Amino acid sequence: MSSLLVTGGAGFIGSNFVRYWCRKHPGDRILVYDALTYAGYLPSLADVLGLPTVTFVQGDIRNEAEIYRLMRLHEIDTLVHLAAESHVDRSIEGPQAFVDTNVSGTHSLLMAARRAWLVDRRVPRHRFHHVSTDEVYGSLGPADPPFTERTAFAPNSPYAASKAAADLLVRAYSRTYGLETTISNCSNNYGPFQYPEKLIPLFILNCLRGIPLPVYGDGLNIRDWLHVEDHCRALDLVLAHGRPGETYNVGGETQVSNLELIAQVCELVDRCFGEDPDLRDRFPDCPAAHGRPVASLQTFVPDRPGHDRRYAIDMSKIRQELGFRLSIDLASGLAATVQWYLGNQEWCDGVLARSDSNSVVSA
Repeated sequence: MSSLLVTGGAGFIGSNFVRYWCRKHPGDRILVYDALTYAGYLPSLADVLGLPTVTFVQGDIRNEAEIYRLMRLHEIDTLVHLAAESHVDRSIEGPQAFVDTNVSGTHSLLMAARRAWLVDRRVPRHRFHHVSTDEVYGSLGPADPPFTERTAFAPNSPYAASKAAADLLVRAYSRTYGLETTISNCSNNYGPFQYPEKLIPLFILNCLRGIPLPVYGDGLNIRDWLHVEDHCRALDLVLAHGRPGETYNVGGETQVSNLELIAQVCELVDRCFGEDPDLRDRFPDCPAAHGRPVASLQTFVPDRPGHDRRYAIDMSKIRQELGFRLSIDLASGLAATVQWYLGNQEWCDGVLARSDSNSVVSA
């Protein structure tokens, strides 16, 4: 039986990971630690917070003393670090918050973990896993091969730079102090409970509200899309079998342009309205409620500074070493995601009431 500390556990990937872990490892204890900033939403954990194995604590990952106290109190042996400022547009407008949380916060966690595990030796075994992003590798040209774990860092946004710095700190604590760490660099995630500043939930909810669908530049930026459930499965494998000190890339092996993705989302929304007449009454502002295609809401806006053109992940390492295989293709994953947002209006209304970024697209 393990005792996990999950930072950022009330966020998108974090809440899905906690839910996944409760289902797959019901005997393990989980301490969810989240600052509940704008993207941390406690209702995302509503179905697991009542479990005797799950404890929630609101707090800041920069508080090393508190992290250390909690690690001792709960005899934490596994730390899964998901807490981060993650929206590129916000990093361009206010980079300091990204340095504070993603760099200083990660270092505080490492210092607390080193003290608890290597100095005090509170538990017989330990693992510090840091969840990072493919954006640390920069941008690919049309003919460039996908990113591997050996690709040099070349971040192009303050967000990506802050995550690259965090990756290097985790590596340094492994090499210098012997902390047993692993890192995963993932591609763009999507799925249920995602905050609507990201492309897929933003466009779904904008369609339903009849709000323009803003597309950066020419819309031909290419991303590799990974369903969050597959990501959680990959994290499980890395925690169980990943070699300490190693990095593993995790992607969806599905590269599509933003325009292609948006077309798929719009087609799915139109289809749902055609198949379920009740949606017309629930979402009267949606063009599909009046027989018009939701793609009519699409509008092009000026590109953002330093917008990476293409991402792609080579998953040879995690496939060969850990046996990871994807289980959710983009078509079925998108269809399920659209259905989730249509069926969880209360969650959507609650998170939108807190949102100040409903006209921002990120991809």
